[in-house]
Amino acid sequence: MQERPTTVAAYAAGASLAAVALFYVFGPNYTIDGDESNDSNRKKSIVGLSNLANDCFINSVLQALAGLGDLRVYLIHELHRRQLDGPETYNALPSDEELTPARSDKLRELQQGITTRALKEMLDRLNERPIFKKTISARNFIQALEYAFRTRISRNQQDAQEFLQIVLERLCDEYHAGARARQRALGAIGVAGPTTEEEGSAQESSSEVEVRIDDGSTHGLPAIIDTKLKEIVQESGFPFEGKMESQIECQFCHYQYKPNQTAFVNLTLQVPQKSSTTLNACFDGLLKTEYIEDFRCDRCRLQHTVDVKTAELARARTQADRDRLEQEIPRLREALETDPEAEVEGVVFPPAETIPKRRIARHMRITEFPKVIAIHLSRSIFDQSSSSKNAAKVSFPERLPLGSILSQKWYKLLAIVCHKGSHHSGHYESFRRNHIYPPFSTPEPFSSYAQSRTASQSPSAAPSPRIVPRSSPDPDGLGSISRADSSTSLSGASASASATQLTPPLPRPTTSGSRRSFQSTTSRSSKHTLSPASDSHSPTTDQGRWSTSAPRSGPVPRSSQDSPTVSSRLRRRRKPNDRWWRISDEKIKECKTSDVLGMQREVYLLFYELEKPEPVQ
Repeated sequence: MQERPTTVAAYAAGASLAAVALFYVFGPNYTIDGDESNDSNRKKSIVGLSNLANDCFINSVLQALAGLGDLRVYLIHELHRRQLDGPETYNALPSDEELTPARSDKLRELQQGITTRALKEMLDRLNERPIFKKTISARNFIQALEYAFRTRISRNQQDAQEFLQIVLERLCDEYHAGARARQRALGAIGVAGPTTEEEGSAQESSSEVEVRIDDGSTHGLPAIIDTKLKEIVQESGFPFEGKMESQIECQFCHYQYKPNQTAFVNLTLQVPQKSSTTLNACFDGLLKTEYIEDFRCDRCRLQHTVDVKTAELARARTQADRDRLEQEIPRLREALETDPEAEVEGVVFPPAETIPKRRIARHMRITEFPKVIAIHLSRSIFDQSSSSKNAAKVSFPERLPLGSILSQKWYKLLAIVCHKGSHHSGHYESFRRNHIYPPFSTPEPFSSYAQSRTASQSPSAAPSPRIVPRSSPDPDGLGSISRADSSTSLSGASASASATQLTPPLPRPTTSGSRRSFQSTTSRSSKHTLSPASDSHSPTTDQGRWSTSAPRSGPVPRSSQDSPTVSSRLRRRRKPNDRWWRISDEKIKECKTSDVLGMQREVYLLFYELEKPEPVQ
């Protein structure tokens, strides 16, 4: 009996859906979930933000923050720690302080981290990888921020830097309030009514737990486990917080004042009024040595007072004056030797106008470098009657070195915020680096495969063996991609058990010496493999350049006709390293690093992330 056309069409549709499901289950290639779907013609994008009330200054900052991996890791760690500690830890207030009801509510909200939780939820939504055009609203985060400050965010005077400053300072305050609450909870657990003299030792001993390790002896080997959160707090502090130190030196007596240390969450650099400049020149304006005239040095003031008192002692006529001067002069000389900045009591100083004025040098330097540094380029020019915008070109690098030569830190550009228009009106837009950056927001049903694709770029220190085909070709070119968390790799349906062998993987070469030994070791097992090379046609990544002439970790023998296919696939999959998103509220398009670095006249905020040291292999 001949089947009906509708039945045949239903069978065909069902078979097509089954084939697609099997292909995605057994051979996923991030066609839906990931950014590496270069083989598909689907136009890829990210989540945009709606602009309903002139919110471009808010949207641009949130999109830039969404691309900072260290910030997202901090938010996850901080909220997870608060969940483990329990709400009672962060609802408790300090008992040694007298707080008003308003102050108590404010401190409790800081300890609970309302803005921290709202920002994490906002950034998680922005880091989803949609399969269609998606636009969301920042209303929930704005409401949480307005509730924290008990005020409305004004849309009349829009400044992305002011909004960023408010958000970062609030996050930093919540972090420190939570850290103090944890320390109080630790002290309350261990201190059970100690005396004043024993309070310090009780707090110290309360954080240590003595355990015994069974080593065959009667009582075991003693071991101390420190349960303090001090090390944890130091390791995962607020990523934007750094410290800057300023110091004054008198150019006459060369006395150096005690350094004054201040914390910062972002740096404001003044753009000079010229046609073009560089970011390093803007940093010089902040960190260069500044000379100030007509300054009254404390040490010169004491020395001048000693000289005046000594002259008065030589001219003293009465015994009372001699006794007074003989008591004041030793105090002044002691202050000169110990601490010229301290106040000297019981001494009458000469009039201030008679104290000589000196020239001083003011030094500024960064003492603690943050994980993420936010840079604000101040372009405002204020006159007596008006204000305008400085439209100078500011060239900025993709990799920024900071610090001294001996302790230099390298930062990588991850996002910028640009402003187009005049000082009184305009539009903000952001540029955000498009990279596969964990943690991902979209739940991965096939997480093991996603982890293997990520681990293939940075192989494990102790990888597991792989089953590698000897003669069976790999039509998809997937056999050359190593998987650190899988003991086998799919080689094709036609491969038999007799045509496979168990070959342990070899480490990725990092130096010239290790590369030569690596090549000599793997050349005996394979001729057509992958390795670092300086070929200009090979794809460039953070870990080196790869071509089809020398070995790569996890060598896979294959025929010479497959080498161009593998090289072309690897080249396509490494293109996203140079991809950026240009985001103007809900309008999003793709661009390159050269386009981002070309926004020299419009750049307003820059976000650099501290580069991690390469793992030892």
